[in-house]
Amino acid sequence: MSDTFPQGIHEFLGGSEWAGAEIAPLVGDASFRRYFRLQRGERSAMLMHAPPPHENPRPFLAVAHWLAQHGLRAPAILREDAEAGWVLTEDFGDVRVKEWLDDHPGEAHDIYSGAIETLVQLHREPAGPFPPYDLATYQREAGLFVEWFCPAAGLQVDESGWREAWDTVLTPLLARQRPGVTVLRDYHAENIMLLEPGRFGGAQGLIDFQDALVGHPAYDLVSLLQDARRDVAPQLEHDMLCRYRAAADPGEAFEDDYIRLGAQRNAKIVGIFTRLAKRDGKDRYLDLIPRVWTHLERDLSHAVMAPVAAWFDANVPAAIREVRGDLSVFADG
Repeated sequence: MSDTFPQGIHEFLGGSEWAGAEIAPLVGDASFRRYFRLQRGERSAMLMHAPPPHENPRPFLAVAHWLAQHGLRAPAILREDAEAGWVLTEDFGDVRVKEWLDDHPGEAHDIYSGAIETLVQLHREPAGPFPPYDLATYQREAGLFVEWFCPAAGLQVDESGWREAWDTVLTPLLARQRPGVTVLRDYHAENIMLLEPGRFGGAQGLIDFQDALVGHPAYDLVSLLQDARRDVAPQLEHDMLCRYRAAADPGEAFEDDYIRLGAQRNAKIVGIFTRLAKRDGKDRYLDLIPRVWTHLERDLSHAVMAPVAAWFDANVPAAIREVRGDLSVFADG
């Protein structure tokens, strides 16, 4: 299988304790990154290849080092060559929260409580040296919905009205996200590793945090509790929000901002999943859209989302909303 490995892999490992180790490719994610597990006897490590120009491992390395310096459980960096796109890290194993809870649903409350405590700890630290999650970024992300989903569904929509509605909805929270917290941006059940599976209160590890920004504390709660990839029971979502509020005291407007960012993130994800299918041929992401759309509709039902909800009423027909954005029901989908 060595001919399937990226060029330069043996040169990167040469001279290290991992030279000559067994190399096993792992299933990748929605990016150009590739992952490999190295095995030498009883010891293992993870190797990431994030090749330029499509990928740049420097943000991952910067966030990993910052998290470790502030007591968060990111994988230790064992060796790096950012210019060539290679990063060797500690191996967190294979047990992700998502699959573990699929098999052990009775542990959901305890595991999610641990994930909330991680966010509480993260938000007690001064924000990291990362770019701001500003209005332009929120708008660019939300714009993926009209850029990708709407054409795929055969819709011609009011794009300027879309931007105006989001300006109205998001502007009130901008002052409340200063000075801001470190936002991991993709904090959900597939990106949280159980380092001690089966042990209540066991340690959890963070992965896939290279896109971190400085923004609102509600954003990662949305990622976790309005998960695109697994169902989170409404009562569990409520309990975890209460747990966070009791520990962090985020202010009176926090729940409204949680709804605002929930709608923004879910609209963005619908656009991203459509793009992954239409541009990159990854059709499996279309199967996730109905769940995300359900989250979106629930967020839109809140009063704080009235301008965006009115845009949906005027631009997205009931037939599309009733099937929760399932593009497979359309001839062009």
